[in-house]
Amino acid sequence: MMTAHIKPLKKSRVTSAVAAGLVGLTALAGASSASANTEFTVGNTDFRFGGYIKLDMLTSRFDNGTIDTDSMGRNMYIPGLTPVGAGTSNTVTDIHARESRFFFGTSHQLANGETIEGYFEFDFIGTVGADKRVTNSYSPRMRQAYIDFRGWRLGQTWSNFQDLAIIPEAPDFIGVADGTVFTRQAQIRYTFDNGFSVSVEQPETTVTPYLGGTQRITTGDTAMPDITARYTTRVDNVHFTVAGIYRRLEMRNFNTTINGVDGTVSDTENAFGVNLAMRWDIGPHDIRASVVHGQGLGRYVGVNLSNGAVINDEFNLDAIDVTGYTFAYRHVWNEKWRTNFIYSRADVENASEFTGILANDSTQRAAVNMMYQVNERLVVGGELSRANRELISGADGNLDRLQFSAIYNF
Repeated sequence: MMTAHIKPLKKSRVTSAVAAGLVGLTALAGASSASANTEFTVGNTDFRFGGYIKLDMLTSRFDNGTIDTDSMGRNMYIPGLTPVGAGTSNTVTDIHARESRFFFGTSHQLANGETIEGYFEFDFIGTVGADKRVTNSYSPRMRQAYIDFRGWRLGQTWSNFQDLAIIPEAPDFIGVADGTVFTRQAQIRYTFDNGFSVSVEQPETTVTPYLGGTQRITTGDTAMPDITARYTTRVDNVHFTVAGIYRRLEMRNFNTTINGVDGTVSDTENAFGVNLAMRWDIGPHDIRASVVHGQGLGRYVGVNLSNGAVINDEFNLDAIDVTGYTFAYRHVWNEKWRTNFIYSRADVENASEFTGILANDSTQRAAVNMMYQVNERLVVGGELSRANRELISGADGNLDRLQFSAIYNF
């Protein structure tokens, strides 16, 4: 009969897989959180599971309108959703536990001594469900699901174009959403022993209609996968990453009218970008910073703040340039208290003659928080932030937010 018993999990790639999956957990709760999980063995398979339960309370003041009560922008900061215009100011409070998360990892030793591993993770923050009136029920969503074998990673996980190390400790879900690369998607990745990795990833093209402002068309027409390459290294106390991406933006047989003329858009545009990121550990403190720039990056930066391309007046695609910046300084006062100073920004080079003046020009967010380590499993914190979104026209809007969070790691 097969028996199960609890024992320390032997060191293998599953350790790094779990650490990568727990980026949101470790960012909020500190380095000790990655070990807050249960390990056991059945036969030749090691299992690991864990996660966290998180409560968020957000009071948000919009100076130009509001965000709909069911919008994701009420539960986390999404740069493109800050209201802009001539609306009246509005203050709202939201309380939810939707970021709570669970993961399950396995590591199996094969007959030839090799190891094959798997990882699965879900939460509730990106799904629809019941409204806030009675049950507040939400469906689980798959965040990650992948296989690791012989240096290959097959499945859905963070993009190889992204660096998780610069995500700051913050009650907000991302913390530096404006200027960072933030994407999970299906992919085939190979990681070499020297810190170099390459991948082919899920393609998708987002397009702004002619004079469409912030409107979005998701084409589903792209044939070639997105291709990435990344090199990660560490020199003394500095972690550094350089990553590149090449992709094709495609739109096929899209009928539209431009300046009174009917036509069809069937076009392909090249897109590419570079992402530089670093984390500098200064004793117990650290500095995290990144800069990303590219043509047609679209959905990869700022939680799809900008589209990849716009339809021009000749019924073709014009790639949109975007640049993002992030900076965070973490100061550890003592074993219980720490503070994070956070700033992120994105600048979009929309061609107003094609997008119109109601397209996004820039977004930015500045925040400061105080985190308290109650014990090795529980962290509470508060954060005060101001975000701004500005259009090409010069119209803008601010979002001021006070957020409290409590997270229990298991």
